Amino acid sequence: MIVLHARPSPGFREAVDAIFGVGVVVHVDEAAPLDEVAPDITVLLHVLTPVTAQFIAAAPKLKLIQKLGVGVNTIALDAARGSGVAVCNMPGTNSQAVAEMALSLMMAVLRRTCFFDARTRAGEGWTADPSELDSVGEIGGRTVGLVGFGNSAQLLAPVLAALGAKIVYTARSTRDGPYEFWPIDRLLAESDIVSLHMPLTEETRASIDPFAMKKGAVLVNTARGELVDQARLVDALASGHLRGAGLDVFADEPLPRGNPLLGLPNAVLAPHIAWLTPETLVRSLAVAHENCRRLVAGEPLLHQVV
Repeated sequence: MIVLHARPSPGFREAVDAIFGVGVVVHVDEAAPLDEVAPDITVLLHVLTPVTAQFIAAAPKLKLIQKLGVGVNTIALDAARGSGVAVCNMPGTNSQAVAEMALSLMMAVLRRTCFFDARTRAGEGWTADPSELDSVGEIGGRTVGLVGFGNSAQLLAPVLAALGAKIVYTARSTRDGPYEFWPIDRLLAESDIVSLHMPLTEETRASIDPFAMKKGAVLVNTARGELVDQARLVDALASGHLRGAGLDVFADEPLPRGNPLLGLPNAVLAPHIAWLTPETLVRSLAVAHENCRRLVAGEPLLHQVV
C-alpha cells in the first residue's frame, strides 16, 4: 500500500492519479493518524506531518519513506535506520518555487505590500501618513546574504544580481562563481537582506541570532523556523532592530493563534507553502513514482538519505 499523508488539493489528487494510476495511492488527511493503515503501508509519501518512531514500529511492511521535498528533520531517521526502512528526499524539485517565494517575500517586506494592500482595500490608499513611504525600499543597491548555497539559493542569486543587488553567501564550502563567500558572522552583520537556505540540523538549530544582524536589515526564511531563535526575532522586529521579516516557516506549525508574530506589522507571513506549486508537485511525484518502481525492481533508490 502506498499512502500519501497530506491534505491534497484537487489538482494534487489529479496529479497523483495521473502519475501513479487511479486508486493506486491511498490518501490520508495530514491531521488524521495513520494507525488504521500502518500495518499495511509499504511506502509512505511524506509531506510535513512528523513520521515518528512509534509509527515506524507499528508499520512492519514499511520499506520506504519518500519525502516530497528536501528537509527530513520531520522523520525519525534513527528509527527508520534501525527498522531497515529507506528514507529518500528529492533535492532540486522545489528549488524554483522556493527561490521565487524568497524573492516575493523580500519584495513584500521592502515595499510593505501587506500594509498598502490593507489600506487600499479599506478605501484609504492615499491617506497613510507620508512618513510611511520613508520605510519602503528596493532590492537594487542592497547587499543580500544567502545562508546556504544549494539549489534554491543558486537560482535566486542571479535574479537578485540582475536587480542590482550585491550577492554574498556562506556555506559549508566555497563555490565557483561570481559571488563572494563571507563567514556567517560577517554576513549577518553587514547584509541588508539575509535569506536562509540551509537544512535544519543540531548544528544549525537556533544558529541565526536576529540581533547579530545589521540594524535595519530584513530576514527572509523559507527554510526551517527553528533555524532562528523566534523569541529574539519577535524582539528584534518589535524594537525596530530589524526593518522586517518575510517568514514561510516557524518553530511551531501551523503558527498558532496568539503567536506574537501575528501582531507585528513588519512581518509578512505564509504557512510553509514556499515549495508548494503545481509544477513542484508534478516534479516531486515523478521522482516518488520512480523510486516506487525501483523499490519493486530492487534497484538503487534516488536520493537515499537512510
